[in-house]
Parts: sequence; structure tokens; C-alpha cells
Amino acid sequence: MRRPPYPTVLKPYGRALLDLARVDERIVCLSGDLTRQCEVDLFRDALPDRFVNVGMAEANMMGIAGALARTGLIPFVHTFGVFATRRPFDQIVNAIAYPHLPVRIVGFMPGVSSPGGPSHQAIEDVALMRALPNLTVIDAADATEIRQVTAAIVDHPGPVYLRLKRGEIPVIFDDGYEFRIDRAVRLRPGAEAVVVANGMMLPAAIAATDLLVAAGVDCGLVHVPVVKPLDTATVVAAVSGTRTVVTAENHSIIGGLGSAVAEAVAEAGLGSRLRRVGLRDTFAEGALTAHHLFETYHLSTQSIVDAVWTALGHTDRAPQAQSGRPAVGEYAPV
Repeated sequence: MRRPPYPTVLKPYGRALLDLARVDERIVCLSGDLTRQCEVDLFRDALPDRFVNVGMAEANMMGIAGALARTGLIPFVHTFGVFATRRPFDQIVNAIAYPHLPVRIVGFMPGVSSPGGPSHQAIEDVALMRALPNLTVIDAADATEIRQVTAAIVDHPGPVYLRLKRGEIPVIFDDGYEFRIDRAVRLRPGAEAVVVANGMMLPAAIAATDLLVAAGVDCGLVHVPVVKPLDTATVVAAVSGTRTVVTAENHSIIGGLGSAVAEAVAEAGLGSRLRRVGLRDTFAEGALTAHHLFETYHLSTQSIVDAVWTALGHTDRAPQAQSGRPAVGEYAPV
């Protein structure tokens, strides 16, 4: 695992999908009229006969994807996260999830990475998709993981929802990293506290645990790219015996990673104190930059540090993260 400042790459998903499609003719690509924005202009230009721009008709796109999957193809469906989940939810249920079809729904600009206000901010997409039977839900964190996730879900049975940031993508993991759908990754052990994070919150979680360890807190870190099915064994093992667990997600604290971890910890009978960093049952405002929204709604390194610090019972001032704009690649604006 690298330490910041992270190098960044552009369009790792688009390149990975095209590379896979060149050797696997089952893969077809659908776009909801957000082709360049979802990196699949690369696919369109190279393999136009296997690309369909359905237009701004997301419900129809899900029905088409389900039909294509029934013929033996593997459709990858692309639009912004809010239009990939909230708008066509009923079609996903009946045309994809219930018949257990291998459709890969890729939702870009998750959570408050979109500065476009409630109409464009998918703050409940993980909760929606996690509630559906048969669906696997993934929130990838960096360019290395994105490439591996894309390959891993091609032959995965049943439908998948993949949450992706667009724009500059940080490279956090080195080439020795191995993504597995059935495994969370314990990046650092901790005896006092554990931070559990994924997606765009992983850089902030790494920075927070570094700061806490430097301040004398034995704080661990678990990366959970697959929210469903949750690798309960790894999460429980990491949390067991600690005083505090803090989850960090670019999503509502209701129904997402925080809820999944809370359920696992409670069902295991652990007594760790839980804190959740995420949107607190509110719609976010529009903004000029996504960075402003992460700061405004307390999805920051400092927010994670404060949550761990106070949950451990400290009454003095928590260690302070550097203020100002984030390093390149750390929830960079889209």
C-alpha cells in the first residue's frame, strides 16, 4: 500500500473494460447517454458493434440489459449512480435481480462526489442495491482495485452493482494487491480501535489512522470493497477485542457500509462502541466542487479522527489533520 501523495490515472475502468472485451466477445456495453462521462467512449470507439447508447431512458436500459443477458451476453450498463439505481429500481428488481441475470450495473459519481445537488447525488444507492436479493455490491477505492474488480465480475454469477468515482483516480495499492469478492482487506491491525472504510473514503481513512497511530492510539484499518456479501469474518476478527469501531463511507449512514458493519458486530455479540462517518440522514446541497461537500458534510480525515478520539473517551483536543484542499487523488473533484 502506498502513502500519499498518491499518483493518479485517468479512465482505469474504461481501459480495463475495453481490454477485457477485446478477448471476450460476450461483453457488451450500454450507456445512458453519459458515454464520455462514464469512460466508455473508449469502448464505443473501438468496438462500436457491441456498444448501445440507449439515451436518457435508464429504466428501458435495464430491461434491454436483462434481455441481452438472457441470450448469453454479459451486459455492462453505465450511467451516474443516482440514475443507475434510484430511477430504474423497479426494472432492476424484475428484469435483472429476480431472474438472477449477469448484468453489471456501473454507477459513477457516487455520494457527494457530484456537486450537482440531490438530483445527482447517489447517497442511498448502496442501501437500495444492498437490500435486493441476488445483488453483489462493490465500492472500489483506487485504480489498481478498479482494474481487478472489472475482471473479477465478468464471470461472477448474478448481477453486480459497482460504484465508481470518475476523474482522477488515486493509485493506493501496488501491483501485489489482490482483490477478492469474498474478502475484505485488513490493512493495519489495531488493539484499541478499528476504522472500516471503502471507496472514496479510503484515502481519508488511511490518513486518519496514520495520524491516530502517531498520537499513540493503536488504531487498525479494514478496507471493505464488497459491501454485499460482507466479509463478516474479517470484520469481526478485526473488531473483536477493541473498544471502538468507526465506519467511513461516501453515503448515508443509513443502509450502507456503516449499517452492514453494525449488523455484523451486533450479531457477533461484540461490545465495541460504534461511530459512523457519513451523511447523517440529510440531502446535500449543490456546490462548485465536490471537495467542499466532503468538508461540509464531515466526510474528511478530521471527521474520522474525531470520531475515533471521542469514542475512546478522550476529552482533550483530537490530533489535527492538515487543513486546506486535499492532495491530488484524495476525493478529487470530478
